[in-house]
Amino acid sequence: MNELFKNNNRKKIQTEVIKALNNTNLVNSLLSSSPRAIGDAVQNYLEDNFIKCLPSNLIKEYDNRFARRSMADFAFTDINDNYYAVDSKTHNVDTNFNMPNLTSVERLSRFYEDKENFFTVLMTSYSVDKNKKPVFTACEFCPIEMLSWECLTLGALGWGQIQIANSNYVCIDETNTRKKWMLELCDNLDIFYPNEINKINERLNRFKAIRQFWENQPD
Repeated sequence: MNELFKNNNRKKIQTEVIKALNNTNLVNSLLSSSPRAIGDAVQNYLEDNFIKCLPSNLIKEYDNRFARRSMADFAFTDINDNYYAVDSKTHNVDTNFNMPNLTSVERLSRFYEDKENFFTVLMTSYSVDKNKKPVFTACEFCPIEMLSWECLTLGALGWGQIQIANSNYVCIDETNTRKKWMLELCDNLDIFYPNEINKINERLNRFKAIRQFWENQPD
């Protein structure tokens, strides 16, 4: 297993992230009811400060300069020249449901052609206390291949978007290998793409009928 994701290191990083976020006044009470405002505040804070949560003896370079459409919110390289693109996500545990996008299946497949690349999810969970302050309660830091397909789904955007099906249920499988996970991705796409073709055919037939209706209408 990659040194950074060995159980003790991963747990220490997660603990440091929660501690850092709870010791920072991220948003005022007027904005704390907005998940978007909290998510933006967390991302902005971690862009500058996540480096402090990482084991310094394992990290070589850190970069937080990314465009909005980039695959990563920030990134770093370890002493073995492994490259980690980090996608920061937040989750309000008081909400019943949300389904965040992670990345495009096509973009990930190209990124993972290099075995030294890791697409890494950093998900922080919080609730809002009686003083309208976000209190961070949990954190998951892992490469996407540690996310079991039991908690993932595919969305119809572009080539397909990998999504967490419900942020209230995140299943980590530390035994997963990248090969096993990518083959499971291919299995899921074997089901997903034909379903999308069927949906498109239904839409085509629907608008053929609409065209026929309008062709028979007077000008």
